[in-house]
Amino acid sequence: MALRGPLWATAILALASCQSLPEPSASAVVNGAAMRAVDAPANAGNWMSYGRDWGEQRYSPLRQINEGNVSQLGLAWFDDLETMRGVQATPLAVDGVLYNASVYNVVTAYDGATGAKLWTYDPEVGAEWARLACCGPTSRGIAAWEGKIIIAALDGRLIAVDAKTGEHLWTTQTFDRAEAYSITGAPRVFDGKVVIGNGGADYGTRGFVAAYDVNTGEPLWKFYIVPGNPADGPDGEASDSAMDIARPTWFGKFWEIGGGGAAWDSMIYDPALNLVYIGTGNGSPHMWHFRSEGKGDNLFLCSIVAVDADTGEYKWHYQMVPEEDWDFTCTQPMMTADLRIGGRTRQVIMQAPKNGFFYVLDRATGELLSAESYVSVNTWASRIDMATGRPVLMPGAHNGTTPHIMSPSWLAAHSWHPMAYSPQTGLVYFPAQEQGAIYARAEEKPAWVHHRSNSGQARGNMPELRSQLQEQINAAEKGYLLAWNPVTQSEAWRVPYRVPGSGGVLATAGNLLVQGTIDKTLAIYAADDGRKLWEMAIDQVPVAGAITYMAGGEQYIAINAGWGGSPVYNLGPFSTSSAKLLVFKLGASGVTLPPPAPAVALPRPPWLTATEAEVARGRALYGESCNRCHGENAIGGVKDLRWMTAETRAKFNDIVLRGIYADRGMLGFDDVLSEQDASDIHTFLIARANEDYADAGHP
Repeated sequence: MALRGPLWATAILALASCQSLPEPSASAVVNGAAMRAVDAPANAGNWMSYGRDWGEQRYSPLRQINEGNVSQLGLAWFDDLETMRGVQATPLAVDGVLYNASVYNVVTAYDGATGAKLWTYDPEVGAEWARLACCGPTSRGIAAWEGKIIIAALDGRLIAVDAKTGEHLWTTQTFDRAEAYSITGAPRVFDGKVVIGNGGADYGTRGFVAAYDVNTGEPLWKFYIVPGNPADGPDGEASDSAMDIARPTWFGKFWEIGGGGAAWDSMIYDPALNLVYIGTGNGSPHMWHFRSEGKGDNLFLCSIVAVDADTGEYKWHYQMVPEEDWDFTCTQPMMTADLRIGGRTRQVIMQAPKNGFFYVLDRATGELLSAESYVSVNTWASRIDMATGRPVLMPGAHNGTTPHIMSPSWLAAHSWHPMAYSPQTGLVYFPAQEQGAIYARAEEKPAWVHHRSNSGQARGNMPELRSQLQEQINAAEKGYLLAWNPVTQSEAWRVPYRVPGSGGVLATAGNLLVQGTIDKTLAIYAADDGRKLWEMAIDQVPVAGAITYMAGGEQYIAINAGWGGSPVYNLGPFSTSSAKLLVFKLGASGVTLPPPAPAVALPRPPWLTATEAEVARGRALYGESCNRCHGENAIGGVKDLRWMTAETRAKFNDIVLRGIYADRGMLGFDDVLSEQDASDIHTFLIARANEDYADAGHP
């Protein structure tokens, strides 16, 4: 672990110019414990938690910047994060200090007004952990609590550092590092407890969420999401009652490949009800036929589960996707609100998960109040049956061995990107997208391979049919910013984009809606009707969510801009600029971004000389080992492998098997791939490059 930054004396003097982090207000008492309420009126100028308030509405009451003057917005300062990786973190702002997380969980504190760096803490996460994170070595954020910054590192360490100095306070390891877990989600702190989940369902893990004491890192409770091997006995007090409910919904030896359910992002808190709400993930393996013999609902996959904040004890659940078979997750953002429904005020929790339906539940009981599809194409389910709460599946929705289109797909109708709710308009805002994917179940249950995706899908069968289906998918894809009325379950308005992939959303009392766009801009719209009020070209796509805060009496808007980890089917890397933290205020001028580096011409790929059988085998191997980082169908991702140079191609097997680029996060795969496997993957990539070279404007 390393602490980097200016001399301590300089850091301390700089921090002294800002207000120190105060002790918790005595008036803010929940369940007998004093705390500083993150959404109290006194904290209007702060952004102290991932979604600003514990219900994660991502709504700021600040209005100094508003629809009447937003045209005067300018770039106040920026920091080059010196990475081409995707940057997904929501910064925090506490009493004039901005805290931000970059890739590999490197955290920096800045003077919020000037951008002066106060300290940087590098937890020194090994580059090898990038292999286990489906969307790169990113972090979606950090947490703040009573003078501490909490970091949930990719390698499973929960770390507390001093918010004033960046000095290390404590570290706790949250999972067995020999297993295929990772952490990309932001930790949440509720009532003195740090709550964190993890990823890894694609790699064969058993998901869980755990709570730790924020002052010491000591474990408090652990809630497993899916059952384990019955021979291992009880899991512990927090999970046992829930597993009694879940176990009868599973069949076969599901525990041999983990079961999945990993809660890799979404967790929120209701202090009045003392409940933590957990959004859970997909099954492992993806194919229900192999995971559970094609039987049972498989609780608590793709569900919202409410647990007691003090003990982790199960309280209620609602499962969005029983019989999960499509790599659907319900880890997308959740939020709480009080809505007037049916003539009375209801305390609700809302979510727009991958499957394309917007859900409104009673947050005290889990009762389904309404659910409607927010996308125009849904080949998974026609509707949600309000009598049973279950989806009415479309004919052929479950996966057989013949390739078919699912839309929504694993690419998601709405992914991890933050959404916002404005109590002024009564609307929820989020980036929606329509992009199908081809699904087919393998003929036989594949052998489980440790530390590799084990989906159970067939990736390369019936290539002619797949080609036809892919053309349909490409023609139908859409992306848009959606304003949704959760009371009437209807669209209020939308802003269409040329392709999917735009970022998270912030709403403010100034009638503003802030979003990074796939067109490499930051845009601000009117929250009431979607009028574009301001836009700036930045040569990057801010997929993360913006925040707004006060420093020195002025309002600022801050956002991380760095493309990556935003699942989009048909879009490759298209920026030559590094990721940056951008900060704006009214009247700012004189600060400009460096020009982008010139684009490099695409190299002519080698001519394809392999057989179709070799290409098909390479396609299947690529799908299980490569596509999460390098893009579905070899388009996009961290590195677009269609356009490798001749020098890179000559070293392909050394890169893939022997890890000669391990320092760049590309570890060797010789534990799961053979020389022939790597060669076949390369063959598939050559085939894909030849298919697309002419379309990219070359003869």
